[in-house]
Amino acid sequence: MSPTVLPTRRRQQGVGGRHVLMVVLGFFGVVFLVNGVMIYSALSTHTGLVANEPYRKGLHYNERIGADARQARLGWSDSIEIGRDGRVTLLVTHRDGRPVTGLQIEAVVGRPSTNRHDIKLKLAESAPGRYGTQTAPLGEGSWLIAAEARIDARAEDPVYRTRRRIWLKP
Repeated sequence: MSPTVLPTRRRQQGVGGRHVLMVVLGFFGVVFLVNGVMIYSALSTHTGLVANEPYRKGLHYNERIGADARQARLGWSDSIEIGRDGRVTLLVTHRDGRPVTGLQIEAVVGRPSTNRHDIKLKLAESAPGRYGTQTAPLGEGSWLIAAEARIDARAEDPVYRTRRRIWLKP
């Protein structure tokens, strides 16, 4: 008697249902993972907010243009220095180079991308036309300084504004 040979099932060649299911699940898993990373990155970095209260500022846009024109007529110029040690110096001069004295100057020093590191400063006149103050040491990288000068500390609108981006190198 000869041994009985049972027919064996042959595996199908090609793509089966399980393969398609695994590819589709893998594809959407990668899409969801990348979307999650992108959403986290978008929400945890720069907000995209350029101005607080943009509607209110927009209502006063023509007043701001007028203030810029008045400032240009003054002919004042400025020079700003910020040291890594936190020393902030602002030199304000007339068109002919004479120092501008008697100003009340407030400034904000911070990073351009966030307001978490903003430092509010009051600059005092140390020499004619030279205003300065000392703050905590600043780290390397990009810093933004915005200063407003008033002739009278009680005045609502500044007579002079300046804004500069400064790079502190290691």
